[in-house]
Amino acid sequence: MRCLRGQAALNRSAASRPFTYAVSSRPIRVSNVLRATPAYDLDPDNASILVCGGGGVALHVTRQLKNMGSWVWQLQRSDDRRAEIEKMMAIVAKGDAMSKADVQRVFDSIEEVDAVISTIGGTVANPVADSEGNINLIEAAAKKGVKKFILVTSIGCGETRDAPGENVYNVLKPILLEKEKAEKALQVNGDKMAFVIIRPGGLTDDTPSKAGVLTEDFSACGAISRQDVASLVVKALFSKKADGKILSAMDPARMMPGKASPAVFLP
Repeated sequence: MRCLRGQAALNRSAASRPFTYAVSSRPIRVSNVLRATPAYDLDPDNASILVCGGGGVALHVTRQLKNMGSWVWQLQRSDDRRAEIEKMMAIVAKGDAMSKADVQRVFDSIEEVDAVISTIGGTVANPVADSEGNINLIEAAAKKGVKKFILVTSIGCGETRDAPGENVYNVLKPILLEKEKAEKALQVNGDKMAFVIIRPGGLTDDTPSKAGVLTEDFSACGAISRQDVASLVVKALFSKKADGKILSAMDPARMMPGKASPAVFLP
């Protein structure tokens, strides 16, 4: 059984350092990273998983993981959703991803973290959480010895830049550029832990269709419900086939005009 430890007596977080994961048009060779990734096993009935995200997709992920029997902590800046999270029998890990000290304290308070899932993001006006918040989590996870990290970003990042169309890209550009920095940071740490990057299309609060898919088609773009994204995140977590992959998430029935249904990587 996993258990909580007391908070570490010493704060091991380093002093703040500038973030150097610059966005570049030169892709990282993921295949080379994967060869050095340590072997691992994840049992959904007994895995210890830290879910990072205020609500939306993160809450749906927590609910699904708890239904599978996992031990789940959810990172929260406030107590606004504490009752909802604890009703699922998950544990609230209080802290702000933007604070290295908070992130380190949270990781120190959990005896063993098998996997981390992050859906953290900011706004067009203030997108810094998309990079710095996620990078803090990635670096702490690598230091902790986490087995697998799933980062949820967005279609429009990296190779999918042209998929949503120029107008959508330009509106979301501040966020997408920051998300790309976090993606690069995760790939750089791919020799320490397995990872998957999932880029959803337009998110909705619609009833899940249960038809969402993950694809390696970087030109594809469509909408998808938050619950369906959560289901795909959980599938990718327990699929070694997905390790080291950058995958777009969408509902084939809700493709953008002019976009064909993509080849399916994971249904």
